[in-house]
Amino acid sequence: MKFGCHISIRRGFLEAAKTATLLGADAFQYFPKNPRSLTVKVFQRQDAAACASYCRERGIRSIAHTPYPTHIAADPGELRQATIDSLRNDLDIADACGSVGIVVHFGKFRGKDPLQGYKNIIQCVNEVLSGYAGQTLLLLENQAGEGTMMGTTLEELVQVRRLCERPELVGFCFDTCHAFASGLWPSSPSEGWRQLEERMEQTGYWGDLQAIHLNDSLYPRGGCKDRHARIGHGEMGEERFAAMLGSSKLRERLNLPVVLETPVPRGVTHESEICYIREMGTR
Repeated sequence: MKFGCHISIRRGFLEAAKTATLLGADAFQYFPKNPRSLTVKVFQRQDAAACASYCRERGIRSIAHTPYPTHIAADPGELRQATIDSLRNDLDIADACGSVGIVVHFGKFRGKDPLQGYKNIIQCVNEVLSGYAGQTLLLLENQAGEGTMMGTTLEELVQVRRLCERPELVGFCFDTCHAFASGLWPSSPSEGWRQLEERMEQTGYWGDLQAIHLNDSLYPRGGCKDRHARIGHGEMGEERFAAMLGSSKLRERLNLPVVLETPVPRGVTHESEICYIREMGTR
């Protein structure tokens, strides 16, 4: 596994990769553009290529996270088209940076018929990937259940991928806090991850797992609240993460990026927390 955290691209893509090295990380996540806007970004391809080269040379794996307004479950209309244009832009940027994939949520479908929401998601993904010739994947992330339970189960994520026209370009990003918040993570601190791994294999999710967001939860299991805490300092606790990171099956995923999205005090970095999770992953 490759361990890291979310890093700002304020000074460019290459500098973000170099920051990962300074933190002792061999993985990182970044927003390819303004995280609060779907505006298409004109980016410096030379900087992105330098980032890709730097990461290849040092064995660093990166993933990009799409902007917060991204809503692939939206009905056809202005927001749908803006989302498609933005996602194509994100893929272009991430592919130029040599990233594994771009992480995207289903979003919150407000319609009365959930089936229409799933149809919207599949249609949106199909349009985004139509004609796409890059190697970076679109990674569907499990949701916490805040506002809607759509996107909280392994089965629906796997089925959405299967129904897409180009499933080979779609993978998964597993978020630990979201899984705990939605109730997807079994209750046992010591056995929960093993049970979850078995379900991942049974459903067909495991083979297309391309990245992990490693986050503790501020709120109890099943509360459907997406609020992250530092590893071992939230409701999930150290025992769950030790069982997860000590898993022989997970350790076999040698290049899997495992990225922290946990809060840190002002003026503090993720360096010590990266060291902490890496140690748990080698016990």
